[in-house]
Amino acid sequence: MRQEYRRTATTVSLINYHFVFCPRYRRKVLVNQVEARFKELVQALCLKNDWLIVAMEVMPDHVNIFLNVLPTDSPTDIMAKLKGATSRDLRQEFEHLKHLPSLWTRSFFFVSTVENVSSETIKRYVEEQKTRG
Repeated sequence: MRQEYRRTATTVSLINYHFVFCPRYRRKVLVNQVEARFKELVQALCLKNDWLIVAMEVMPDHVNIFLNVLPTDSPTDIMAKLKGATSRDLRQEFEHLKHLPSLWTRSFFFVSTVENVSSETIKRYVEEQKTRG
């Protein structure tokens, strides 16, 4: 896997986060058109915020996403932006989600920084989520 190093005026960085987060009450709502639209929204947010998606897999009841980010972006800020925007947009677009007070749990289930040597392992894990029994 090619590592993405970020260059700013004064620094070069390699910051990767692996996030796992789930819908409120672990509801299985991330299916079909909701899953497809969620992925579109995440891609647009990542492009807007200059985050690179290394890998992403959406399961009916949780999301695994592996991001390469800038050093100015904290895990909490990343999750707030991702979950806030996707919750708002998905609940506006899909009638069956409108009754939910919020789409996501208040916190993220898991976050980990990813070292250079383990990036390939994390990427493979995220990509294989749907094929696991």
